[in-house]
Amino acid sequence: MIMSAHLAENTASPSTTDADLDARAVQATLAASRALMGVMARSMASVLDQITLPQFRVLVLLSTSGALRTGALAERSGVHASTLTRTADRLVRGGWVRRLENPLSRREVLIELTDAGAALVREVTERRAAEAAEILSRLSPEGREQVLAGFEAFATAAAEPTPQDLLVLGA
Repeated sequence: MIMSAHLAENTASPSTTDADLDARAVQATLAASRALMGVMARSMASVLDQITLPQFRVLVLLSTSGALRTGALAERSGVHASTLTRTADRLVRGGWVRRLENPLSRREVLIELTDAGAALVREVTERRAAEAAEILSRLSPEGREQVLAGFEAFATAAAEPTPQDLLVLGA
């Protein structure tokens, strides 16, 4: 305990308290999250006339997990099964997903991403990655290393969001 207190004294500037550092870190995190929300919004702007954000979230889930039972997809999306069924109906009509009979249980229906749905997810993700790369290119190599370390640490501390956490995003 004495050693960690001594280390903290030696690493913090004399005028910076833990509370000051925490407040600055929170403000920086909020500013970064606003910037990232802008990147996300711009990456989706060209497809919002074709698909809603909650529908896109379903496509992303399917692109990372493969075909899923309707109930499992509803659970991962954090929505009621009837809500997911209506969303899937719209996605099927749009050609983004298809329903399949589960070969292991004919009573179950699987929802699978179509080639068009996969292309849409890829298009939005590539646009988002390109903008992030362009933003990062404005930084020095040392700045990019700091961003990398900061985001890795933040992602580890935050852990993967639960479906309930994502409900506020319309997922």
